[in-house]
Amino acid sequence: MDKRYEAYALADRHFYETPDRLSAGERGGATAPEYETARRAVPEGWRAARMGDWLTLTPVDGAGRPRPAPTQGWKVHASATRANAERIAATVWDYCVPRLIPFKFVPGPHLLHLRNAKYAGRDTSGKFVTIYPADEEQLHLVLRELGALLEGLDGPYILTDLRWNEGPLYVRYGAFARSFVVDERGSLVPAVRDGSGTLVPDQRKPTFHVPEWVTLPAFLAPQLAARNTTTVGDLPYRIEKALHFSNGGGVYVGTDTRDGRKVVLKEGRPHAGLAADGADAVTRLERERAALERLSGLGVVPEVRDRFTLGDHRFLVMDFVEGRPLNSYVAERHPLLASDPDPDAVAAYTDWALRVHRAVEEAVEAVHTRGIVFNDLHVFNIMVAPDERSVSLLDFEAAAPAEENGRQIVAHPGFLAPPDRTGPDVDRYALACLRLALFLPVTSLLVIDRAKAAHLAEVIAKQFPAVPRRFLDEAVAEIVRAGAGTGSGAGGHGLAEAGGDAGRRLGAVGGAGARGRGAVRGDGAPGLGVVSSEARGLGSVGGGASVVPAGASPFASLAEPVDWPYSRDSMVKAILASATPERDDRLFPGDVAQFSDGGGLGLAHGAAGVLYALAVTGAERYEEGERWLLDHTDPVPLGTPLGLYDGLAGVAHVLDLLGHRERALDLVERVLSEKWHKLSSDLRGGLAGLGLVLGHLARATGETELDERADEIAALLVRRLAEPRPAPPRRRAGLLRGASGPALLLLRRYEATGDGALLDAAGDALRPDLECLVEQKNGGLAVDEGWRTMPYLGDGGAGVGMVLDDYLAERGLPAEPGASGEYERARAGVSGEFERARAGVLAAATYRFYAQPGLFEGRAGMILHLARTGASRDLLREQIDALGWHAMPYEGQLAFPGSHLMRLSMDLGTGTAGCLLALGAALADDARPHLPFLPPPRRP
Repeated sequence: MDKRYEAYALADRHFYETPDRLSAGERGGATAPEYETARRAVPEGWRAARMGDWLTLTPVDGAGRPRPAPTQGWKVHASATRANAERIAATVWDYCVPRLIPFKFVPGPHLLHLRNAKYAGRDTSGKFVTIYPADEEQLHLVLRELGALLEGLDGPYILTDLRWNEGPLYVRYGAFARSFVVDERGSLVPAVRDGSGTLVPDQRKPTFHVPEWVTLPAFLAPQLAARNTTTVGDLPYRIEKALHFSNGGGVYVGTDTRDGRKVVLKEGRPHAGLAADGADAVTRLERERAALERLSGLGVVPEVRDRFTLGDHRFLVMDFVEGRPLNSYVAERHPLLASDPDPDAVAAYTDWALRVHRAVEEAVEAVHTRGIVFNDLHVFNIMVAPDERSVSLLDFEAAAPAEENGRQIVAHPGFLAPPDRTGPDVDRYALACLRLALFLPVTSLLVIDRAKAAHLAEVIAKQFPAVPRRFLDEAVAEIVRAGAGTGSGAGGHGLAEAGGDAGRRLGAVGGAGARGRGAVRGDGAPGLGVVSSEARGLGSVGGGASVVPAGASPFASLAEPVDWPYSRDSMVKAILASATPERDDRLFPGDVAQFSDGGGLGLAHGAAGVLYALAVTGAERYEEGERWLLDHTDPVPLGTPLGLYDGLAGVAHVLDLLGHRERALDLVERVLSEKWHKLSSDLRGGLAGLGLVLGHLARATGETELDERADEIAALLVRRLAEPRPAPPRRRAGLLRGASGPALLLLRRYEATGDGALLDAAGDALRPDLECLVEQKNGGLAVDEGWRTMPYLGDGGAGVGMVLDDYLAERGLPAEPGASGEYERARAGVSGEFERARAGVLAAATYRFYAQPGLFEGRAGMILHLARTGASRDLLREQIDALGWHAMPYEGQLAFPGSHLMRLSMDLGTGTAGCLLALGAALADDARPHLPFLPPPRRP
């Protein structure tokens, strides 16, 4: 999982939001403090600006223009801790301002905490200040003089940089000004110019490196030599594999060379990997050691073998525990990962899950008898032994003595205890969540509204009739019990309020929510990441009275998805109620991807996608939203991608649909002025999507040049398809990023030109994606990504199936009226593998359970695919009813959560707009809504 999701859940209890919005207190977020230095008056001759989580200071000339400065070079970073950040910021300000050296810094402690939190990005961790020297001479001067001023101050080690002596200063070569280039994968990325002046990607991996055209300054050579002196060669352990990396350090499997025993080595980086209470990874590693030694001999935790320091990193060595995490067993065994679950399999799974839960309860009780609270119980920290009965508990870095009666400081979002739970009650809350998660692993939704627990229990009671009523009732009662709040207004359970002050608003930032994406694991079993519960009526659990009265629930009067067009109107109201036309970064809240360059505009996660869904489902025009999109593409923001789903081509297509053709043509002209031929081949951001838009506009306007460019793209894709390609699962597959996107373009060009070679090429293009399909244990086909298999529309089997349907429909029609011989030859030429693949993909679109509701990676995409194939009403009704498991209220209207289900989303790719589109495709009586360039296929 993208580690930003937990941090982006802090500033708003309903939607994913940039963490820096905590400072402004917008949309209900708490106002966070700033450093005194950040509140200083801007000096004369300087300009200050906020850019994300940075405050930038730039010297200007008499006309207010930035003074001439290099666009790239060696930059200086300063790291900082919470204790010394104010001093470092003030020292840098006082040093740089009189010398007219541009700089920027993180203006508040909450933002610094986020940069150094456990699951913060390792490439940005520790970077508190950035300074831009004019040349290498000034670089050396800054390092010497400012280094002396900051001598003795600590900070997290900046992994991307080279450290200057023993202080908090670091250096790396990179871009000063923003510029972008298309990389080898066809994505638009930050760039620098190489020795020939060509833009190349600005590498930002969490290791220090010097670009090949740059010479390391001589005064940095001793620092590089010092960096390279620390090795693992003298350790009595042979490290064999990295299990996991976080900003706090790595977890490794190895062997004790003295006795051959298998061990786990856990690393702690000082001042990094912060938890909600400010404890760094070293402090938490020491907590884990103390807890495990206190629990030694219980048989339910690993035994400590050793501890040591390497460089300034601390290591804890523990016995390796045989088995697999509980989540992998759930994914492998879960009986709802089938179209028609076998009652015997449901009963057997129920028996196993109840037995495992009891074993976990006993393990937690044993820990409590030694006076320790686990504080981080979830399905990834429970190891099930090979006998599939006994369990062990792992990862005690958040553990604490019970007598401290403390609150949770790190947590998986699906097991995040509300603020009123302390001490052993934290573990009891997690055990209650586990009762639900074993059957519906969807408890991440509880961070939005814990009343959802009753819905989950209702669904479980219906799908698993052998689960005891008391087992579910006790879980719901514990989750929603008095003092914690039950309605959607109980935002105190949300991540943003999991702690006290701004530094503690990170209740789950250190948690393990980075695992589990609702995909499908490498063993062929769909993974059970996070998904929500039934959204209609709190009815009874197992036939009796509900724990939460239906009349008190925000879900009680929520529209049912199947009730079209009432459900459409409700979703539209929710979408429009969420709009923020006063903002420049986005119009509708959605996935965290919308905060990347151009994301707030595009089709997948931005305004264009939502406006498209509203238009094709028959909603009234949202003219203010259209004006917003027009205003924010004039001019086009720097760094906006060029593609169909990620950028300008998609925006142009939607604006043309809405009647703004001149602006659409202007945007297309802007795209064609770039080096578009270097784009990737795919549909999401590459040539396939661009070619589709160009072909459509050519037909609509009669402009032959656009048609010629579309033909040029088709020819380029045909040439690329002939090039050697990596073997699956190393290559991407699916509608958005795989070969199915180019196949779709070639099909549409065949329809436009009648050139049979293009139809043949479309079939050839589909084959690489078909080679990536593997059979799951239930018979469905899904895309194999190596570590998981994906049945979904965006990057999985359903997207391949949609283009495959169109290809088979074309092959099933005569090329010319009356050409019966050609018709027969075409039908005979269809390989049986294509028909079998179509059937397997269709089967994978009918499972009882999907991890998320969204269009690209959830049930809505399956509904859209089934609707295109002409599936039966009963089959569609079953899937639509199950989509109701994911429904959530927003302003009293029907809405859906986004990726990872910690917040709602209104976008097309992950949220409510995508669900709206899918429901319209299945339920609308007139013209059926569809994705761009994917109307229902023609039939022979």
